[in-house]
Amino acid sequence: MNRFFRFAQHGVLIGVLFLVLSGCTTHKYAATNRVYKKQVRSFSKLLRTYPIKDSFTTATPWVGTTNFSIRRPSLVVIHHTAQTSCDQTLRTFTLPRTAVSSHYVICRDGTVHHMLNDLLRGHHAGVSKWGGATDLNSSSIGIEIDNDGSEPFSPDQISSLLNVLGYLKRAFNIPQANFVGHADIAPGRKVDPSRRFPWQELSKNGFGHWYDTVGVNVPEHFNALQALRIIGYNTANEKNAIQSYKIHFVPQDTTKVINDADRKILYSLLGKYQ
Repeated sequence: MNRFFRFAQHGVLIGVLFLVLSGCTTHKYAATNRVYKKQVRSFSKLLRTYPIKDSFTTATPWVGTTNFSIRRPSLVVIHHTAQTSCDQTLRTFTLPRTAVSSHYVICRDGTVHHMLNDLLRGHHAGVSKWGGATDLNSSSIGIEIDNDGSEPFSPDQISSLLNVLGYLKRAFNIPQANFVGHADIAPGRKVDPSRRFPWQELSKNGFGHWYDTVGVNVPEHFNALQALRIIGYNTANEKNAIQSYKIHFVPQDTTKVINDADRKILYSLLGKYQ
């Protein structure tokens, strides 16, 4: 009997120790992770019930098509966080009142936080347009890089970014032209991922296009603004469109005018984006 009580006491102590240790190692985002899982489950439930219970139909019985697939991202939008730390950004993206999010956050040391399933809709693009598309949150992946907008991007960040982009390109067959910045899709409203971002390096790795003006002869009647529009820029406000183009392709130039060098660049790019 005494041995039984000793065994029971020992088991209780082990249980208490396990609970204590578990409490000590609880992930600080455990609560918001539970919210994430609950919301994903609610979407899953909606998908199971919607075709029969909530769709508009006057026919009985319901007939479901065999030809469909889940929506897949076709565009990647790169941002800088404009905040002071990765932790600050993670907190921002886990507060319901902010209503903003991104699929990936890449910290200064290269750590990658995958915060949202790639097939789900993030809240990162805002009011934006690229080509003829306007609801870009529904078709894009958002990647936030921990950077306040005035500092260089670390080699570790770019290395991790290239790995993530490679995965996304392979997984979803995303065209090279469809890797853009927030400034590209929101001219005049956004300037990220800043003039310090290494777009040329990304292009060399197959993410976004770059130009080559060697031997380029621009036709006399070449329309530079039309080229901007064909590439994807919203040219409703010409100066804003030019600014966003320069943030991406000519970061050292802060003017909002098209010069002869720009005409060469745009003519070169036009052949790649058409």
